[in-house]
Amino acid sequence: MPLDTIAVIGGSLAGIRCAEALRRRGFAGRLVFVSEESERPYDRPPLSKELLRGDREPHQIRLNKPDAFDALALDLRLGARAESLDVAAQSVTLGNGEQISYDGLVIATGAVARPLPGSPPLAGLFTLRTLGDALALRTALERSPRVVVVGAGFIGAEVAATCRKRGLDVTIVEPLASPMARVLAPEIGAVCAAAHRDQGVSLRLGVGVSAVLGGERVERVKLADGSEIPADVVVVGIGATPATSWLASSGLELADGVVCDATCATRAPGVVAAGDVARWHHEGYRESLRIEHWTNAVEMADAAAARLLDGPSTPPFAPIPFVWSDQYDLKIQAAGRIAPDDEVFVAHGSLAERRFVALFGRKGVLRGALAINRVRQLMGYRRMMREGASFDAAVAAARAE
Repeated sequence: MPLDTIAVIGGSLAGIRCAEALRRRGFAGRLVFVSEESERPYDRPPLSKELLRGDREPHQIRLNKPDAFDALALDLRLGARAESLDVAAQSVTLGNGEQISYDGLVIATGAVARPLPGSPPLAGLFTLRTLGDALALRTALERSPRVVVVGAGFIGAEVAATCRKRGLDVTIVEPLASPMARVLAPEIGAVCAAAHRDQGVSLRLGVGVSAVLGGERVERVKLADGSEIPADVVVVGIGATPATSWLASSGLELADGVVCDATCATRAPGVVAAGDVARWHHEGYRESLRIEHWTNAVEMADAAAARLLDGPSTPPFAPIPFVWSDQYDLKIQAAGRIAPDDEVFVAHGSLAERRFVALFGRKGVLRGALAINRVRQLMGYRRMMREGASFDAAVAAARAE
């Protein structure tokens, strides 16, 4: 069936890249673009780094230059929230009551920051997901507050590094034993912890937050061990949840994301999903994944566009995931699927120098590689993962260099 109208719901990176891919692949019909934010699509990685430091401004993180954005000829709905989806009628209802009929639909509503459970709505308590979040936090940081960052994942660690670069008093609270412990082996997480300590960050590891206390504003953070940390600003970085509430009555399968097959298609005809909101079957890993990484959003957007235009014959979407983070002078890049209990081999450099490449194996297969301040070899190991190389083969190749 020909597609006359395609609706892209979500002004995320995946949403705008999917719109671009549809035009690039020859779709010339009506392309409706709906975003809950009133801003044109922007890049999120700078929110915790350059924009928060004040090195860049909102107009400098747009994902499209004005002429490129205009060339997409979008039927724009900025500042409009999708409220519901009727897959039988092929219609999306917006918050203002408008109904958008479609022949093809891209779900790219991304994810929302997870709040700290039980925390009151105090001034000075922040999450960081949107441009508005980042600008409000940046304004608060101008008052030289004492900052507590809850969570030592990528976002929390980056925010802590940015605040220290601004000369602020910073404490990281993390219930696990080391930063990024959900994905990194303890010895790798220890490298990141040492870098933060060297910069003057106080780390409270292995203890959670029991309460954020204060009158109208944040005053202190109470930990599970009974101790308290004075704070003027608290930034919560404990992950995100897929933005699927508007799909609750749609009949689509939802399970920590919109469930898709290996080609990014849902069970509903003409409906695909991409980016942080999508959970799909990765044929290479033989498991269901939802990945919140910039590179995955870009690659999946193209795959979803192809599936919408080309149909079921589209090849499965089975990338080797890639993510990066900048913290102080650490340039961290990782490829593959890394888990804290993987076998680890430091292939190049050393942990002590904080300049190395580490390989990660599971059941004899090369599953991941991580580089800190030594990224040249990483792409080669990503190719080996794509080819299904064994862990022993990767170790042998490293030793041969």
